[in-house]
Amino acid sequence: MPELVIPFFIGLRLLDIIDILLVALMLYELYNLVKGTAAINILLGIIAVFIAWRLVRVLEMELLTEILGAFISVGFIALIVVFQPEIRKFLLLLGTPSFIRKKHRRFLFWKISYANDENLSIDPIVQACHRMANAKTGALIVIGKINELEEYINTGENLEARISEQLIENVFFKNSPLHDGAMIIMNNKIKAASCILPVSKNENLPVHVGLRHRSAVGVTEKSDAIAIVVSEQTGKISWCKEGVLNQNIQPSKLKTLLEDEFNLEK
Repeated sequence: MPELVIPFFIGLRLLDIIDILLVALMLYELYNLVKGTAAINILLGIIAVFIAWRLVRVLEMELLTEILGAFISVGFIALIVVFQPEIRKFLLLLGTPSFIRKKHRRFLFWKISYANDENLSIDPIVQACHRMANAKTGALIVIGKINELEEYINTGENLEARISEQLIENVFFKNSPLHDGAMIIMNNKIKAASCILPVSKNENLPVHVGLRHRSAVGVTEKSDAIAIVVSEQTGKISWCKEGVLNQNIQPSKLKTLLEDEFNLEK
């Protein structure tokens, strides 16, 4: 084994190292553009097909090589159609003079893992939901994890505020201009409010659930975020994760769920 490794490194040129780094940078920027969207699942599927194609090619499985090879050759055109918004955004990003300056603190894949500088402030969220449930104030709060939900954040009003019970209640107060829509929390910050979310088309949802609940299901179907809904009609709290809606959650249970979800000490 060492005999195979040493010749590999001996034949490695400086240009080869630069080539690898540039490809890694390109893949990283592509990942940043599609994470938090449904396109990330398509991208992972394409990567899986490509790896399978290379594997069967090495194993000289001719029939599978021909089938997967034809899929990849035709799939290149499909890629342009499917990823048209992301490709356009990527090209705009490359043409921005501040592109290098904005990315100087990032290196390759270091920020892919979910890691916050500080733990999620759970108590203000739970207390605000409890008070809004008692007052029958409708609310929809989305808490992101790995997926940064940028495409949904951009549809609302940017806040970049510290999480507080009073702010959450003020946002969802029925006369507030920001109450109609979702609040998105990322990295222990209220990123935006009045955000537009995708509505789930799941036919198994109860008939009586409204747009808030369907939007909560929709965003958790397309990302790894979790969503909390306070019903304006019943005052009940609902919890949604991975497209599964759980209704009539008590505040104490909500706190436990958040602690478990974000690995916080109880």
